[in-house]
Amino acid sequence: MSGFLSLIAWSFLPNLVTGWTQTILYSVFIRAGDPHPRPGTPRWAEHRRKIHIAVVTVYLLYTIYEADHDIQSSPSYYTSLGVPLTATEKEIKSRFRRLAALFHPDKIKDTTIPTDDANSYFVHLQLAQDTLTNPVKRFAYDRFGPEAITQWQHCSSISDYVYRGFKAIIPYYTLAALSMYGFGLLGYLDWGKFERWLILALLFLFESHAVTRPHAPVFLTKFINPFITQFNNRQPYLQFQAITLAKKLALTLYLAFSQIGPLLTADTSSGNIVVGKGGRGSGNEEQQLRQGLERLEGTVKRLDTDATNLLQLELAPFSGDEKAMGETWKKVKEWLVHNTIRSDPMVRDAMGRSLARRREGAPVGARGTR
Repeated sequence: MSGFLSLIAWSFLPNLVTGWTQTILYSVFIRAGDPHPRPGTPRWAEHRRKIHIAVVTVYLLYTIYEADHDIQSSPSYYTSLGVPLTATEKEIKSRFRRLAALFHPDKIKDTTIPTDDANSYFVHLQLAQDTLTNPVKRFAYDRFGPEAITQWQHCSSISDYVYRGFKAIIPYYTLAALSMYGFGLLGYLDWGKFERWLILALLFLFESHAVTRPHAPVFLTKFINPFITQFNNRQPYLQFQAITLAKKLALTLYLAFSQIGPLLTADTSSGNIVVGKGGRGSGNEEQQLRQGLERLEGTVKRLDTDATNLLQLELAPFSGDEKAMGETWKKVKEWLVHNTIRSDPMVRDAMGRSLARRREGAPVGARGTR
């Protein structure tokens, strides 16, 4: 339900915010008494196009910021223990002993801290220490997140975790590819079609490399993490966090291709935003409808050809027997008349009215009155 509501909000909110923004900007930048551009004029349409691009861009950038904020606000096991991503087993155990001396429930002297909270935090530290000192679990945690530790109970080796992870990865990308192909057939993803497939392929290669290799990707450890850790209170990305952010970024680019791409070359000279192929502006609905009807007609023709070929294949055993063919076609015609014509409500109503007129004035007991 939440995804459906988000889809509805995405369909209406950008246009609504664009209208409000355009009205506010006209009130601020156009002097009182001067005429505002009227809807339906080229100037108004050009302003609307630029404002809509700006609104959608700001929203998409916010979604990326929100995804990054969610990652940064969820501390990893490394952050909880206060150790770097390259910490050794000895360093992790030493750090845990110091934290246990401070946060063990029996050693907390502050009575304002609830006992349940103290116990939960210490259990979290214990789980982090157990995970990061176990090479197999540390491999799984870095690549698949805490769910791999708490939910994948039957995995005991690195190959088990990789196999379990790919069981979730393959359906995700298969469904994404089928969705892109289906929407492409319907004409919704014509703009940036090649770039969409390229992004999906690169995302799949990145995730496959990140979850199967013994070390994190080089560009993540050498470029991205050193850059983001220069800012205060920011933790470096683990592989599963980088994958989550990359998927969000890919989805943002898909939305940008759909919402912004067609508007970059839109024509506003007619007073309406008329986008090119693959767009959904107000001036090309008729063209899209015509293209959809043409695709539907082609599909119907292919289905008709397939049905004819199947029928000929079924009648192949009787091809040399004219009598059998005649009987077969006779039965087919009778079946069509009985199941198609006689079952049609309009035909049955017309036949009923015709029989009623014939029965008028017939003597009682005559044939056809029953």
